Amino acid sequence: MAALAGVVLLPAMAAAETITVQVTKFSFVPASVTAKVGDTIEWVNADFVDHTATAANKGFDVKLPANKSGSVTVKKAGTFPYFCRFHPMMKGTITVKK
Repeated sequence: MAALAGVVLLPAMAAAETITVQVTKFSFVPASVTAKVGDTIEWVNADFVDHTATAANKGFDVKLPANKSGSVTVKKAGTFPYFCRFHPMMKGTITVKK
């Protein structure tokens, strides 16, 4: 134990994660995700047309060209509904915890 004298142990910080949402068949899959502040949400568009992931509160607007991806890093806690501007029936929700 003498080797630990003077060593300060700090709590482990949770590493930020990337949460993937598939965009397929004009749907966000999964439609609802839960993240922590600092996590990244990545949308992968597998459709043959362009989409967006646009926050209802206008906090983000991610363009998702066909067969490409886009992402946003969440910076505050809350619940953020989003939709596709081109196809408004496509809806999702991000719940962000501290």
